[in-house]
Amino acid sequence: MKLLPSTPIKSIYSRKMKTKFLLIVFALFLIQFGYAQETIDLFNGENLDGWVNHGEEKWYVENGELICESGPKAGYGYLGTKKFYKNFELTLDFKQENNGNSGVFIRSTFEGTKVSGWQVEVAPPEHATGGIYESYGRGWLIKPDTEKDKALKMGEWNTMKILVNGDTITTWLNGTEMVNLTDEKIGAGEGSIALQIHDGGGIRVKWRNIKLKPLQ
Repeated sequence: MKLLPSTPIKSIYSRKMKTKFLLIVFALFLIQFGYAQETIDLFNGENLDGWVNHGEEKWYVENGELICESGPKAGYGYLGTKKFYKNFELTLDFKQENNGNSGVFIRSTFEGTKVSGWQVEVAPPEHATGGIYESYGRGWLIKPDTEKDKALKMGEWNTMKILVNGDTITTWLNGTEMVNLTDEKIGAGEGSIALQIHDGGGIRVKWRNIKLKPLQ
């Protein structure tokens, strides 16, 4: 019987260790850039578990959608996450009804309805949806170029993506990059994610598919 050449045990062991090392390096790479993190459903489609209502405006769930409406006082209102999130990729769908003036806040804290943080604007056409505004602070930090406003589909479902990593924020609306901002003050911020309803009354906005992927 003819014997096949054998592979040295040391060679097999060396290849296994090399493969294991490469897998560990790849896993660390995924973690470093946030790809290995599990996506979190911030809204369960059934109730407001995990959220806190700041103000007297209306927030409720209907047909699997989160709805905000102006209340009798027609003031500012916010629905914020109980947990704080620092670095993340957030995606959500919104549908504006009536004038639809709203927003998505990041790294925000609250004293009643006074918010300290940064808003990614959700507004009617020609009002800078996707731009970044600092409430009770510096005001507008950056607005999208005017031609990008055509990405907004008023009265229809829109998808917004917000990438927050360190001191940099990038926003997209329906696949169009709206703004990119690097700001040290934002980088030092800590707080929750929140949805806003603007004051003035007559506002109604629907939300769904609110998903967050934490980054390192």
